[in-house]
Amino acid sequence: MLAFAVRRLTALAATLAVAALVVFMVMEVLPGDPAEVMLGLNAQPDTLAALRAQMGLDRPVPERFLVWILAFLSGDLGISYTYDVPVAELIGERMEVTLPLALMAILFSTAIALPCGVLAARFRGGFADTFIMGAAQLGVAVPNFWFAILLILLFAVTLGWTSAGGFPGFEDGILPALGALLLPAVALALPQAAILARVTRSSVVEVMGEDYIRTARAKGLSGRTVLWRHAVRNALAAPLTIMGLQFSFLLAGTVIIENVFYLPGLGRLIFQAIAQRDLIVVKDVVVLLVALVITVNFVVDLLYAWTDPRLRKAGSDV
Repeated sequence: MLAFAVRRLTALAATLAVAALVVFMVMEVLPGDPAEVMLGLNAQPDTLAALRAQMGLDRPVPERFLVWILAFLSGDLGISYTYDVPVAELIGERMEVTLPLALMAILFSTAIALPCGVLAARFRGGFADTFIMGAAQLGVAVPNFWFAILLILLFAVTLGWTSAGGFPGFEDGILPALGALLLPAVALALPQAAILARVTRSSVVEVMGEDYIRTARAKGLSGRTVLWRHAVRNALAAPLTIMGLQFSFLLAGTVIIENVFYLPGLGRLIFQAIAQRDLIVVKDVVVLLVALVITVNFVVDLLYAWTDPRLRKAGSDV
């Protein structure tokens, strides 16, 4: 298990290094000059040149990359061009919205998908299977911003149970803050739950056809015991893999959902930073999100190896 973890950690660190390089190069080729954005179109050339020198934009590209990545690794994320505050402070404030939103979405997605997937597999071909898979097909087809708009129309406009958007902040109480994130989290979770339910059903159906399941039944174990003790655990590998992959889609989805619900989160920050050519914010936030996704995938890989002993053995053989 340790050898497997070290091997995966090395591969993920290399992935993060490549991702940082790609993000930096993409920011370099994008049109527009951050100094011009900050000073406006009527800026004097000498003032513009002085600001570009102050921001380090007049240095060679390899030097800028080296300075940026070394500062990033040391924890110095720089100063935002637009907000004129440390980027780390800016990210910390926005993470207070995005992190609970993503965690709530994962929780909702998992709580909906796993029981529905197992139930559909248990009653394969029956009404429950047909209904759940039909709903899952609908969930996959409808984009999350449509779910967001429908939820706003139903719960905010028609029923008046909640506000249509905005975030009061945790300083006004945990419950009001989490309440403001409820609809956005559901909008994010529904498409992911649909995919996860389909994968869970397929995985459980496949495992239920294995020889050891027939052996367990031949020993006289009840259908419920065979399903939950022997089939579901061995069928978790595929859903766990999908959950790890979905985390990146959830973070990407926050860019849209946070703008629909007017939430001051990380996704909205990226959107504003790109529009304002605040490159230092864009680079730092994107690389941090990549690191977060890689970390989640690393944890999923460990869980995957825990459920499948063949992976642990493969890791120890390297």
